[in-house]
Amino acid sequence: MPQRFWAIVTLFISLGICVLDASMVNVALPEIAASLNVPAATTVWVVNVYGLTVAGTLLPFAAMAERIGFKRAFRLGLALFVIGALASAVSPSLEFLLLGRVVQGLGASAIMCLFGGLMRHIYPTRLLAKGIGLNAVVVSVNSVIGPSLGSIILTFTDWRWIFVSLIPLAVLAAITMRALPVVAQISRRFDYRSAVHSALTIGLFILGLDYLAKYPLFAAGSIALSVLLAVALVKRAMQQTAPLVPVDLLRIGPIRAALAASLFSFSAQMATFVALPFYLLVTLGRDAITVGLLMAAWPLGAAVMAVVSGRLADRYPVAVLCGIGSASMLIGTLWIVVAPATVANAWLFLAMLLSGIGFGFFQTPNNRVLIGSSPRERAGAIGGLQAVTRVFGQTVGAALVAMVFTVSQAFGPTYGLIVAAVFSFMALMVNVRRHLKTVTA
Repeated sequence: MPQRFWAIVTLFISLGICVLDASMVNVALPEIAASLNVPAATTVWVVNVYGLTVAGTLLPFAAMAERIGFKRAFRLGLALFVIGALASAVSPSLEFLLLGRVVQGLGASAIMCLFGGLMRHIYPTRLLAKGIGLNAVVVSVNSVIGPSLGSIILTFTDWRWIFVSLIPLAVLAAITMRALPVVAQISRRFDYRSAVHSALTIGLFILGLDYLAKYPLFAAGSIALSVLLAVALVKRAMQQTAPLVPVDLLRIGPIRAALAASLFSFSAQMATFVALPFYLLVTLGRDAITVGLLMAAWPLGAAVMAVVSGRLADRYPVAVLCGIGSASMLIGTLWIVVAPATVANAWLFLAMLLSGIGFGFFQTPNNRVLIGSSPRERAGAIGGLQAVTRVFGQTVGAALVAMVFTVSQAFGPTYGLIVAAVFSFMALMVNVRRHLKTVTA
C-alpha cells in the first residue's frame, strides 16, 4: 500500500501537469500576441502545434514504452516537458516559442500515453473503477482551477511564468516516480516506419479538418492522403505481433465499443466547450464573468459523478451507465439550445451541470471496460489507444465547430451546440447497441 499510494500521487501530479498546461496557456494567448508583436490569430498555433505533436506521437510513444519500460518513458517525458517549458519561457520570438511547444508536446505525449497502462498495474481489479474515478476528479478539478490560476499569474507577472510554474510539479513527479510499478517489457523491434506513418496519418487528418472551411482543396488533399496512409498502416499492422497501431486489440468487442463511445463523447465535450462561450456571450448576451461561472458547472458535475459512477460500475451494466451519461449530455445541451435569451442563469447552470454529470457518469465505467478488457501485457498499447481516441475526438469536435462558425457567423454558436448534441446522440446509440448485444448474447 505505501508504494501504491506514492504511485497514485505521481499519477495525479502528472495528470495535473498535462491539464494545467493546456488550460493556463489558452488564457495567456492575448498577452503572448502583444508581447511578441504577432497577430492574435497566429498565436492560436501555440495551442495547435502542441495538440498536433501530442496527437501524432501518442501511439509511437506507447509502443516505445512497452519496449524500454514505463519508468524510462516517464522519465524521458518529464525531461522533455521541462526542457520545452524552459524554452517556451525564454522565447524571444513566436518561432522559438512554437519550437518549445513542440518539445513540450513530445514530453506530454510520452507521459499521457502511460496513464491507461499505469492504471492497469497500480490498482488491483477490484479498485480499478475507483482509481479511474479519482483520476477523473483530478482532471476536472484542474480544468476548473487552470484558467483562474493562469489569470492570477498574468495579474502579477507576465505569460512566461505560466510555463515556469509547471516545472516544480515536474520535479516533484520525478522524485515520487520511483514508486511506479515495474512493467514487463516486450523484446520486439520498434517499428520506425509505422511510427512515422501514424504521426503523418493523424497530423494530416487534423490539419485537413482545421482548414476544411478556409482552404477546402488543401484540406481535402490532406484528408485523402491521411486515409491512404491509414489503410497502408492497418495492413502493415495486421501482419505483426504487438504492432505499433494495436489493431489486435480492436478485435476485442468491448474495446471497440468503448473506443467508439469515447470518441463521440469527447467530440461532444470539446464541441460544447468551443461553442458555448460564444453562445453565452453573443447569442444570450451574458457577461464574461457569468460565462466563466457557468462554464465551471461542467467540470464540477463531472468531478462529483466520476467517483459515484465508479462505485455503480461494480453493480450495474456498463452500457446502461454509459447510456444514461450520454443521454444526460444530450439533454443538457439541447436544454441550452432551446432556452430563450431571457432564461435565468440558474437554469443554464443546471443544464451545464447535467451535461457534466452525464460526462462523469459515462467516463469512469467506459474507461474501466477499456482498460480492464485488454491483456495485462498490452497495457501500454491500450493506454496509447485510449489517449489517441480522446485527443482525436476532441480535435474532431473543435474542428467541426470551427467549420460551422465559418459557414455562419450569426448562427455559428447555435450550430456548434447542435454538433455537440449530434455527437452525444451518436454516443448514446453506441451504448444502446452494446447493451442490446449484451442482452441477446
